[in-house]
Amino acid sequence: MAYTTTETLNTFQRAKKAMPLGVTSNFRYSGETTLVIKRGQGAYVWDMDDNQYIDYRLAYGPVILGHADPRVTKRITEQLAHGNLYAHTHPLEIELAERIIQMHPSVEKVRYANSGTEATMHALRIARAYTGREKIIKFEGAYHGNHDYALWSTANMPHNSGGSPRSPLPVAQSSGMPSANRELLSILRYNDFEMAERVFRDRGHEIAAILIEPLMGNASCLMPQPGYLAHLRKLCDQYGVVMIFDEVKTGFRIAPGGAAEYFGVKADLSTFAKSLGNGFPIAVIGGKAEIMDIIAMAQVTQGGTYCGSAVGTAAGMAVTDAILNDNALSIVNARGERLMAGLGEILTEQGISHAISGTPAVFGLMFEPKTEHIREFRDVMNTNFQMYVDMAYALRERGVDIEPDPREPFFLSSAHTEADIDETLNRFNDAVKAIKKTR
Repeated sequence: MAYTTTETLNTFQRAKKAMPLGVTSNFRYSGETTLVIKRGQGAYVWDMDDNQYIDYRLAYGPVILGHADPRVTKRITEQLAHGNLYAHTHPLEIELAERIIQMHPSVEKVRYANSGTEATMHALRIARAYTGREKIIKFEGAYHGNHDYALWSTANMPHNSGGSPRSPLPVAQSSGMPSANRELLSILRYNDFEMAERVFRDRGHEIAAILIEPLMGNASCLMPQPGYLAHLRKLCDQYGVVMIFDEVKTGFRIAPGGAAEYFGVKADLSTFAKSLGNGFPIAVIGGKAEIMDIIAMAQVTQGGTYCGSAVGTAAGMAVTDAILNDNALSIVNARGERLMAGLGEILTEQGISHAISGTPAVFGLMFEPKTEHIREFRDVMNTNFQMYVDMAYALRERGVDIEPDPREPFFLSSAHTEADIDETLNRFNDAVKAIKKTR
């Protein structure tokens, strides 16, 4: 059932002549099989050869309502008749900020940015200014954007490059980053209670912030062990450390109030992007008023020309309308529950050991784990990556698009139908049978 992709591949060759790797983000590159997509609608995308795919990448998570959602399109089109950007505050900025404060239990005040990278970068600056400290804690395998302070020890780190499990090394994920930034980092292993206590005890007086994804989206959606986030919350309170939830993936996706609502733990600062705009650029830093109010003229700088654009905030209003009034997340969760269960049943029937981690709205799938309980990034790395890659391409040949990187999650949208889930499971079953024959 392999698709013909002649025009797609030819277009990609054009792209390589104009852009490094032929892509605008390195994450979109998958060798000579890199797709070029010309349109999306609902739960589907089409390549340059008009091959249709059921989309579970959803632009790496933003498209919570489906591609070209008419509610979003209508709201943006109406706004564009009045312009998009001014040298002044506009009403939609205020309205969306008020709504986010209403929806999210950790947020008392808001500032806008344009991407998750910007949001986490500025959140760290705010935390450093608030505490008067410079060092931060992040977790091995976690990704917080493409800035020099956080692009260390991400899920793309080479296997076995992180040093001792007791004292993980900060591993740079790009050339061009100042080596001095390494000295500002402490790396923790996720779900290790004792390690967190030890690092806070030894260095807590130097730490400005702990930056954490409540579930680790680029590490097959590792979930926190019961009590782990509360444990970190207690340590942050004890040592005066700002707790930053990176909710770029979880915000407005796993619950109306994001991870703070889902897990019942409040952060001091939170960052949002992705699902808030359904594919339009908007990001948010939100948190306690006492901390946010440190942003002041000639004291702490945060902002940018395009922050809080009318198009981005209009998209945010449309998305939050759908969440609050149209049960969008209930639909997402229902579809995700069926997909998670169905994938697990197929793999069990086919005799393939596996693990599924995450929530119905965003989850990871791992093949042949070496340990029964996957708790941290090194457990994720000890799964069968090649089998996952083979499965991803077998699915693509059958019209289902998932990220071929084994550490990346499945994303669900409210545009996915029951029929889409059924068809995905049928094609997944065929794909698994096909890859088993090659083993």
